Amino acid sequence: MTLHLPFDNSYARLPARFYVRQGPAPVKAPGLIALNERLARDLGLDPEALAGPEGAAMVAGNLVPGGAEPLAQAYSGHQFGGWSPQLGDGRALLLGEIVAPDGRRVDLQLKGSGPTPFSRRGDGRAWLGPVLREYLVSEAMAALGVPTTRALAAATTGERVIRDGRALPGAVLLRVAASHIRVGTFQFFRARGDLEALRMLTDHVIARHYPQAEGPLALLDAVVAAQARLIADWMALGFIHGVMNTDNMAVSGETIDYGPCAFMDDYHPETVFSSIDSQGRYAYANQPQIAVWNLAQFATCLLPLIAADDSEAAGAAAVEAATDSVGRFAAIYQAAWLARFGAKIGLEAPAEADLPLIEGLLGRMAVERADFTRTFRGLAEGGAREEFLDPAAFDSWAPDWQARLARQAPGAEARMAAANPAIIPRNHRVEEAIVAATEGDFAPFHALNAALASPFDAGKDDPSRAAPRPEQRVQRTFCGT
Repeated sequence: MTLHLPFDNSYARLPARFYVRQGPAPVKAPGLIALNERLARDLGLDPEALAGPEGAAMVAGNLVPGGAEPLAQAYSGHQFGGWSPQLGDGRALLLGEIVAPDGRRVDLQLKGSGPTPFSRRGDGRAWLGPVLREYLVSEAMAALGVPTTRALAAATTGERVIRDGRALPGAVLLRVAASHIRVGTFQFFRARGDLEALRMLTDHVIARHYPQAEGPLALLDAVVAAQARLIADWMALGFIHGVMNTDNMAVSGETIDYGPCAFMDDYHPETVFSSIDSQGRYAYANQPQIAVWNLAQFATCLLPLIAADDSEAAGAAAVEAATDSVGRFAAIYQAAWLARFGAKIGLEAPAEADLPLIEGLLGRMAVERADFTRTFRGLAEGGAREEFLDPAAFDSWAPDWQARLARQAPGAEARMAAANPAIIPRNHRVEEAIVAATEGDFAPFHALNAALASPFDAGKDDPSRAAPRPEQRVQRTFCGT
């Protein structure tokens, strides 16, 4: 069966300084690991063709399908607060864009497809572990209702990748995104004083993601609101991105670049998993303020476009308007956070007066090492108390909670069941799947991926999936570069 993808590549129609055109580097022996058939159908693609030899060759980088215009995107970024003037796709290539039957325009990107001019002495490859981690976690996030890039397929390469002196199996991920345009993409042109490119990029993003936005200031407003809601989603699930650099913040409002990401087991606001975040810059509790920091960099890029003219007064007015826009993050985030955590404890219409109740529970959870996911799920199922080292801590909170529920209409249990997943990508489960796959056994990966597709199911296929983490827990996660 002939592989056909209906490409319509708007980003490739931007000027050459936005990217470098380049094809993927072929690999020794492409082998399909997984194909997201449901996503393929949603995008109007043929799963049977994608599952065939041509599909595997495309995912691994050995076949560039007709209509594709592979390119590595240019961008800059602040990495852990330090400025990097040129980054770009060092191990990824945008194959092109397709328009789904529902009208959505999405990127198809290969990750791990070989070196590019942006590789910075890297090999441009990915080993199997990070590919499987991103596949599992991004698809779990989608099932949890969080805006995210998606995994369409993954393939082995038949080659080895050297990481930390070890030869590991190579792999490539075929990723789907609303776009791969980042805050760092804007920074790339702003740092170079290329206002023409900034205007073109702004117009492109507005047309693609925020057609209701009339101008750069309205675009900033829209991105601020999207990021505020996204970070609230992360916080409500105990998710830690791990590397919130400006080049890892998508202006579309999707979660992007799953490197050393993780979901918390025991709740504590200072939790860090990323092996490269030695100072805890991107700890769980820091994520909202880091988002604001990143958005301030985005706003700085847009200032020349927001200003009415080149006068000092217009510049000052632009700074004030952009500052006000970024400042609105706090109220949008707080409202979204309250709505999500209110639902997690069963509240129908949470209000600011309920903040002490929510924060009181979280404070006790932090002290008593309560499991984040199991505690909230246990509120609906009756097992929350057992998650605390000292159950008396829960007992001191529960009466106020029960009194609050009594003041509203019935339905709290159903509300909590819908807001609190039973199954998340537990770090030790993801690690088990990666270790097994490294040894040639992909069954644990496929089983975990299938379970994560129904995260609010109590784990009927395997109750142990909803079990707490073992004492020998995963404490560090890694980027894979």
